Amino acid sequence: MQMARGKLVVISAPSGAGKTTIARAILEAHPTLAFSVSATTRPVRDGEQEGRDYFFLAKAEFRRRIEAGDFVEWEEIYGNYYGTLRQEVDRALEGGRHILFDIDVKGGLSIRKRYPESLLIFIRPPSIQVLHERLCNRKTESDAAVSQRMERVPLELKLGVAFDYQVVNDDLPRAIAEVNAVVSRYLQVN
Repeated sequence: MQMARGKLVVISAPSGAGKTTIARAILEAHPTLAFSVSATTRPVRDGEQEGRDYFFLAKAEFRRRIEAGDFVEWEEIYGNYYGTLRQEVDRALEGGRHILFDIDVKGGLSIRKRYPESLLIFIRPPSIQVLHERLCNRKTESDAAVSQRMERVPLELKLGVAFDYQVVNDDLPRAIAEVNAVVSRYLQVN
């Protein structure tokens, strides 16, 4: 008897919309989902761990792996590279494991091109103003970095329309419940 192939769930959003918080809640609710650990060249933030939050690579190593075709998707954002290793995704799918991605919008659309059966969920902020306030309140970046992230928001909102589902995060428990319901239905379908 052949093992069932794993499934891919992508959660994307502009920075500050709550995708990581929602993704963590979904992982907790669905023990059959594994977190897809992306690679990045950005510096480690407080509390992050190698191999749990990201694979932290030097830019030269990341570029070498791009040239080798090792990434399902990758992008340079704000001067740093981010990407998903193809080998890790294919190994999980073939082993029947489900994977949850917490990645940017362009990365999510790249996953869809390679794996058309993926479920793509876009988290929308209630407003641009609320998004700006959230970014400022988390105090993880300079004012210049916040401004840079805000410049990208119109493109992300436009691309997010191509996702299977759009969830407005104006009430976190409700947004988590809505995403959880969508993911539950998707994982139950053979």
